[in-house]
Amino acid sequence: MSIRVLLADDQTLLRSAFRILVDSEPDMEVVAEAADGAEAVALTRSARADVVLMDIRMPGTDGLAATRMISADPDLSHVRVVMLTTFEVDEYVVQSLRAGASGFLGKGAEPEELLNAIRVAAAGDALLSPAATKGLIATFLAQGGRSDGPSEPGAYSERLSALTGREREVLVLVAGGHSNDEIADRLEVSPLTVKTHVNRAMAKLGARDRAQLVVTAYESGLVRPRAE
Repeated sequence: MSIRVLLADDQTLLRSAFRILVDSEPDMEVVAEAADGAEAVALTRSARADVVLMDIRMPGTDGLAATRMISADPDLSHVRVVMLTTFEVDEYVVQSLRAGASGFLGKGAEPEELLNAIRVAAAGDALLSPAATKGLIATFLAQGGRSDGPSEPGAYSERLSALTGREREVLVLVAGGHSNDEIADRLEVSPLTVKTHVNRAMAKLGARDRAQLVVTAYESGLVRPRAE
C-alpha cells in the first residue's frame, strides 16, 4: 500500500515541487494539497492521509494550530505530521512537537531526507534530525529549560515514577538525540530491546511517538539542557 501524503503549504510552487518528488516514489502518493491549516485538517479527514507535510507559517489557521487539531481527533490517531519550516533551528521546534508533530524538518533538507521523513513517520517512528535536536535543546536553554505552556514538572512526576530504571535510562538517551542502534551499543543490548523500552515508556507517559518523549524528558526535568 502506498503512503498517502497531504501537502500543506501556502506556496503553490513549493507544493508543486514536493508533489513531483513524492509522486516519483513507488511507495507513496500525494492525495491532497492545502494552502492553510483549516483546509489541511479537513483534507486530512476526507483524503484519508497517512502523513501530513505541514508548513508552520500559513495564513489563517497556521500549522501549529492545525497539528493540534489533528492530534486531538481520535479518528485521526493514525495520522503523522512532519513540520516544515524555512529555519530548522527556531523558536517553533518545541511548540511543533508539543502540538503533536512526529518530526521537524527544514525546507532546505535534501530530497532523500524529506522522503525518508515521510517513510519514518508513516512507520510510526519520529524524525528528529541532528540539527532539529540541537535546536530543541537550544530552545529549552533560551527559555530557561522550559517550553511555553501550562505543563509543570509535577504533572509528570506520577507518570515518570511508573518507568523502570532502564526505561528512564533509555528515555535520557532518546532525549540526547541517540538512535535505537546507538542506545543499544551504549547499553550493550539489542536494538529490539531498546525499541521495547521506548514503546513502554511512550505508553506510560502518554506520548504519541519518540518526538513527544524528547519534550517530556525536558519538561519533566528528567533531562536538563546544558550549554556546550
